[in-house]
Amino acid sequence: MRQFAVIGLGRFGQSVAITLAKMGYEVLAIDVDEEKVNEIVEHVTHAVQIDALDENALRAVGIRNFDVVIVAIGHDMQASILITVMLKEMGVREVVAKARTELHGRVLAKVGADKVVFPERDMGVRVARALVTKNILDQIELSPDYSILELVAPEEFVGKTLEESGIRLKHGVTVLAIRRGADIIISPGGKQVIEPGDILVTVGRNDRLKRLERF
Repeated sequence: MRQFAVIGLGRFGQSVAITLAKMGYEVLAIDVDEEKVNEIVEHVTHAVQIDALDENALRAVGIRNFDVVIVAIGHDMQASILITVMLKEMGVREVVAKARTELHGRVLAKVGADKVVFPERDMGVRVARALVTKNILDQIELSPDYSILELVAPEEFVGKTLEESGIRLKHGVTVLAIRRGADIIISPGGKQVIEPGDILVTVGRNDRLKRLERF
């Protein structure tokens, strides 16, 4: 099972760490603020108070042994950049870094971040989408071209099988799962009938997914 470390326990860092822990992953939470460490200690595998700018301290907690390290520091751009550099120099396999601005994100990518995330920007996009497209519940960008889209089944699809809806052949979108109340149907077959209120978890090219938003 993959092991994660989260550096910086603001709202974003805490949310990531606790969510990963709830999903069953081993999570090390790191912050220089003892109060923040104490707040999260019961929710993750390990939580330590260290200065992540101290390379020796990072080595002492075995940071290079983690599969993914998330640099969730947003307020101090210089610190997030320096920590990203150190992590890559220490041999961390995958570094995910939080950015506040596009420029900050470009710098993080240049110094070695494997993935850069923009929580504030992305949340704004999600809120805007929710305001204008009532059937879209969530969207996760996998790459510049592909996303996972969670949407309420369009009325035009209700009562039809997945095959009859043409969601794959006509729209070029794959249904990964169907959420039906408290139940979830993983990898539904083509004969699966879509019922009112079903939530479709789909994956595909962004241009294809946009077509579904018009229903």
